Amino acid sequence: MIILGIETSCDETAASVVSGGRKILSSIVSSQAEIHYPYGGVVPELASRKHMESIVPVVRKAMSSAGIEQQQIEAIAVTRGPGLIGSLLVGFSFAKAYAFAMNIPWVGVNHLEGHIHSIFLEPDPPPFPFISLLASGGHTGIYLVNSYTEMELMGQTRDDAAGEAFDKVAKMLGLGYPGGKIISDLAEQGNRSKICFPRAYLEKSGFDFSFSGIKTSVSRFIQNNYSEYKEMTPDIAAGFQESVVDVLSYKLLNAAALKKCEHVSVVGGVAANNRLREKVEFDGSASGIKVHIPSVALCGDNAAMIAAAGYHSIISGGMHDLNQDVFARVIEKNG
Repeated sequence: MIILGIETSCDETAASVVSGGRKILSSIVSSQAEIHYPYGGVVPELASRKHMESIVPVVRKAMSSAGIEQQQIEAIAVTRGPGLIGSLLVGFSFAKAYAFAMNIPWVGVNHLEGHIHSIFLEPDPPPFPFISLLASGGHTGIYLVNSYTEMELMGQTRDDAAGEAFDKVAKMLGLGYPGGKIISDLAEQGNRSKICFPRAYLEKSGFDFSFSGIKTSVSRFIQNNYSEYKEMTPDIAAGFQESVVDVLSYKLLNAAALKKCEHVSVVGGVAANNRLREKVEFDGSASGIKVHIPSVALCGDNAAMIAAAGYHSIISGGMHDLNQDVFARVIEKNG
């Protein structure tokens, strides 16, 4: 089955053609980072307007790059939520109209499940069951993945997500947006042991997260060292990053031990962070756990992961009708 995937949940307009839920024939991502940079974050109205400009050219480019014609598309998968309502509606409405015009099945995909499916697009995906750490811009959670369509939430953030903490700390330090890559690159120049910020483990046996405290701790450090903190910026970035990475790795591997899983994955935009990849690989090796992390291109928002998730939903009978709508956020209870 050749599926067209569409992703417009935030500030990337993405389209991808995927065969059989595994083989990426094309993956096109049009970023809006330059548009939102002056504002230090995503402006929803600007994002949705840019999606409207980009959706048709991006889809056309995805099909052209895949070397296929319009009539060869057999199904469509599109992000349904969570995300920015205006942005979601652009991709969702386009997908419904396309599917209706072509008389082909379509399905709305949970964006978070899409991230988890990104690991199945790699050559050596983990066997079921496995534990997945999902750390993206607005979401941080740990899931027990029992099958392509059955995922149990074990824990999630109670306040800021890890990605949000990176963006906010970067803003405090005057480093710009988006903060994840900026902090990661700067941290490589610093000493991660020089400034020790607190680790918010909450209940060490549990799997919920909290990153608002580390953000406050960095803010206070800057206030207390205002006359000299700019010279310490690389060390601040490294110390902050290490505090976040330590908690993420600990919770992930503790969940694997509890569920007796020998395989774990790390997905989402924060999974592109070099130190997180290094830390989880090291800790996993010491615990005898195999770590699976997608390539950097599949960590951020992309449509290939949406197509992969959509494929498994459709073959399981999860097709949608035209009455379906988008949703801004999902309220989940820990399993």
